[in-house]
Amino acid sequence: MDDVAPAPPRWRLWLEAARPKTLTAAAAPVIVGVALAAHAGQFHALAAACALAGALFIQVGTNYANDAEDFVRGADTDARKGPRRATAAGLVTPGQMRAAAAVAFGLAFASGVYLIVRGGWPILALGLVSIASGVAYTKGRYALAYTGLADLFVLVFFGPVAVAGTYYVQALSLPGWVPVAGLGPGFLATAILLANNVRDVEEDRAADKRTLVVRFGRAFGVRLYTHAISGAVVVPAALALVSRDHVGILGASALAALAGRRYASTLATSTDPAVLNPLLGKTARLLFAYSLVFAAGWLLT
Repeated sequence: MDDVAPAPPRWRLWLEAARPKTLTAAAAPVIVGVALAAHAGQFHALAAACALAGALFIQVGTNYANDAEDFVRGADTDARKGPRRATAAGLVTPGQMRAAAAVAFGLAFASGVYLIVRGGWPILALGLVSIASGVAYTKGRYALAYTGLADLFVLVFFGPVAVAGTYYVQALSLPGWVPVAGLGPGFLATAILLANNVRDVEEDRAADKRTLVVRFGRAFGVRLYTHAISGAVVVPAALALVSRDHVGILGASALAALAGRRYASTLATSTDPAVLNPLLGKTARLLFAYSLVFAAGWLLT
């Protein structure tokens, strides 16, 4: 009889399915939004904490929903190059994973109740749209990840929307430059998605998952990744130039330029999953470090 690997403990299974490495994409723009508000003298600890909790729960809910729906649609199979997915591995049923996603989205809404009371209907609308987008990311006939719209969704919601929302729930006002600052983390969050889609292009094509990389080719995906890194370099430089202040944020530009160039070269020259799988984590860590450096540079200069 063949040996069968024991199933992981339930808590570890759900933690793995939450994809902890991707949670930096949710936390990073909140960090930037908090720093911008704090420098303006508008820091609000409870609002900031609720914004962070809501962002993390939405990301977890999206990851759980993605785990179930990609399996149902046939995008996650035994040929998958990336890390194990719980539903595809038979460790949970699609129904159980969808229920877990609903719980996570429910916790996200609960985290936002105080923010709705504080910020009014715009925050309610933003929260509902964010949760609905998390569900629609892989579910439905026009799922974002299956129509090539996911990249734009990630850029907008993990960048300007998240940074501006975090700022607004603290300051209850929104200067026009705040969403522009949000483009920096938004570009790097998009780079994480592109690294994933470049790696999975053949499997996605077979599953009719029409990502931008499937639609326009692997080389296009690599170029888009490089452009996303370049965007993250340009945003702090432009803000420092226009404001003639906050020169410390140029450290974020330098970090993105140095690390991003290496990562883009790796993506362009390798198709080995053993090389590309760590690239996702490296890009996620770059996003987190970039946001910390941006936040510190804004606060200290």
